Amino acid sequence: MGDKKHGIDKQLIRDLADLLTETDLSEIEVEQDDFRIRVTRAAPTIIAQAAPVHQPAVSAPAAPAAAMPASAGEADPSASPGAVKSPMVGTAYMSPDPDAKPFVDVGDTVSAGQTLMIVEAMKHMNEVLAPKAGTVSAIMVTDGQPVEYGEVLMVVE
Repeated sequence: MGDKKHGIDKQLIRDLADLLTETDLSEIEVEQDDFRIRVTRAAPTIIAQAAPVHQPAVSAPAAPAAAMPASAGEADPSASPGAVKSPMVGTAYMSPDPDAKPFVDVGDTVSAGQTLMIVEAMKHMNEVLAPKAGTVSAIMVTDGQPVEYGEVLMVVE
């Protein structure tokens, strides 16, 4: 049994881990004769555990909720050319983790492609990027809020 441990091909493990990253798979298994190796990505599991912790921590701050009424007097935000809509059904997060500051606040200047928030769907964190450069004029959702596909998340003018 001690001899088998010395026979593990570390380069094979590295190659399989690289293949996971390249293909965005979460697990890969290779079997040859009586040798079997399985490599899994641990990052999605860690992120999935962080998400539920994030939700209760966000219900206390009132800052994002205060940003919503400021835009309530405007016309329908979905009609705005700068409306940033949710790419999927999920949960919106304004920061990368519960203790971090938000990606953006109302009044911040953003550049095209900058991360505005994260929408978690099926335990996968998806960055929502700024479609254009501009200023964040309204944030329409609160941290930890469920969102629908096509729902206006914020407005960048």
